[in-house]
Amino acid sequence: MSLPGRQDCCWTAIAPETSHAALSGRQRVEVAIVGGGIAGLSAALPLAQAGRSVAVIEARRVGRQVTGRSTAKITTQHGLIYDHLTKTLGREDAARYADANLAGMRVMLGWIANYAIDCALERKAAYAYIGPERERLDDLNRETEAALGFGLPADFVDRAPLPFATGGAVRFTDQAQCNPAAYVVGLAAAFVAAGGAIYENSRVVDVKRGSPWRLQTEAGEVEADQVFLATNLPIAGPGDYSQRTQPRYHTALAFRIAAEQMPDGMFIAAEAPVHSIRTGHDAEGPLLIVLGPRFETGQEGDVAGQFRLLERWARSRFEVGEVAWRWGNEDYDTAARVPFVGEPSAEAKGLYVATGFNAWGLTNGTAAGLLVAERIIGHETTWAGIYAADRAGPDGFHKSGKTQSRVASLDAIPPGGAGVVEQGKETLAVRRDAEGRLHALSASCTHKGCTVTWNAAEQTWDCPCHGSIFAADGAVLHGPAVKPLAPREVPAASHG
Repeated sequence: MSLPGRQDCCWTAIAPETSHAALSGRQRVEVAIVGGGIAGLSAALPLAQAGRSVAVIEARRVGRQVTGRSTAKITTQHGLIYDHLTKTLGREDAARYADANLAGMRVMLGWIANYAIDCALERKAAYAYIGPERERLDDLNRETEAALGFGLPADFVDRAPLPFATGGAVRFTDQAQCNPAAYVVGLAAAFVAAGGAIYENSRVVDVKRGSPWRLQTEAGEVEADQVFLATNLPIAGPGDYSQRTQPRYHTALAFRIAAEQMPDGMFIAAEAPVHSIRTGHDAEGPLLIVLGPRFETGQEGDVAGQFRLLERWARSRFEVGEVAWRWGNEDYDTAARVPFVGEPSAEAKGLYVATGFNAWGLTNGTAAGLLVAERIIGHETTWAGIYAADRAGPDGFHKSGKTQSRVASLDAIPPGGAGVVEQGKETLAVRRDAEGRLHALSASCTHKGCTVTWNAAEQTWDCPCHGSIFAADGAVLHGPAVKPLAPREVPAASHG
């Protein structure tokens, strides 16, 4: 697969490494948090500071999954959200969303200052812009008025400060951007200093309801009075969030750019196709980071083509050099464009979830962690109602897809390629390495059995139904699956 740039995220590649031990044996804590991203650690820190015994259990390494691979805009501007929420949910709930994200932003900035977290924090304005045709000009004006009504620092500008034509933008002043992986690593250090425990490389494979709750990993067990599932999608519990959310995927490229060519601000298109733009740095100098339009995880058969389209789009608008980094990331959308946070059901006392951040996970994720922490402590936030985890989703919002990787036979798989093939009564996910050897797995996602799609750009097997992502060897990278794709024998006629 010939694509430009190093296949890695510029944030995770340069963030400090963590080295917390894996869970072993049996542990007993008051609160167990599954997931070492922004939502989990934003709950863990205040809980530890309040004197609770807390364990964070991370399947891989802290901050290097969805949070660490995000665009890391610390902003209350989430596209044209406030006019939309006012129309669909009412002014009171729209105001709660604004308050929640203001709280998330203020707490993040406060923690960065208080704990001296070195995460390349920069103050920037955020712009939601439209094209020169100005077809959504009225929408920009309504969004500006709505945001101002909620006390947000919004104004309308005739054009965004970009090197291509725009038809105006909603600008939020005094927002910020950072390296999200470095931020979460710093947050984890503050949590440990407050008495918390972190276990890395410890995937939770079973959650048993009870008093106490029991969380099982391959090598250990944690008993806890309260459990917070701060995973991309909840891996257990009542309430099928896989049917109330839609997994979404996007491509990202980081280009070399001269300092004088860097745009001043953070940007997102307010109309399709939606591209997101920000700047940053790595060890070699300035970067321009661009994200492509979203598409459903596992339902795109040519992710490499999406990277190529994104490169062409960026080069036609910016004076950039080589592609330094490329990566993909995943999140979950909700019908209301608002996350689910809190208790999914009264039947599961002591269980909390957070999911469906609609690609605005930094401030929403911080607010989610704060909400859960406050509830465990016995307090309530004034804006908690907007996130109600037990609210119903509309019928038909979630749309599962089919594998995009079927091939007629193993002979159709070239060196370096992969495909899904029927073999007897089973469907196999088969990869041919550069030397021509075949490697076979069950093609059935271990979450609910959907047939996976090969993502050639990222070398992963992606579920087109509920968004689980597996490494080429079948290991789980993203849930909701907790078990790897099962290995299978390559048919004898295909060896060699």
